[in-house]
Amino acid sequence: MKLSYHPDTDSLYIDLSARSSCESTEVSDGVVLDYDADGNLVGIDIDNASQKLDLRELVTERLPLRAA
Repeated sequence: MKLSYHPDTDSLYIDLSARSSCESTEVSDGVVLDYDADGNLVGIDIDNASQKLDLRELVTERLPLRAA
C-alpha cells in the first residue's frame, strides 16, 4: 500500500495494489474508488484531502510488518 499526497491539487491517492485501474466510481463528493479489470478495489482518490482528513498524523495499528 502506498499513500501519495499532491499539495498542488490537495489530493490524496491511496494505492492498494500495483494493478492498473480500468473503472472508477465516485462514492461521495470528491472520493473516487478505482477498480481493476476483475472488479477489485485498487485505489482511492480523495480530492480536497486537507479539508476531509487530518493529514498531519498517520496512525497504523496491528499491521503485520517485519523490521528490515
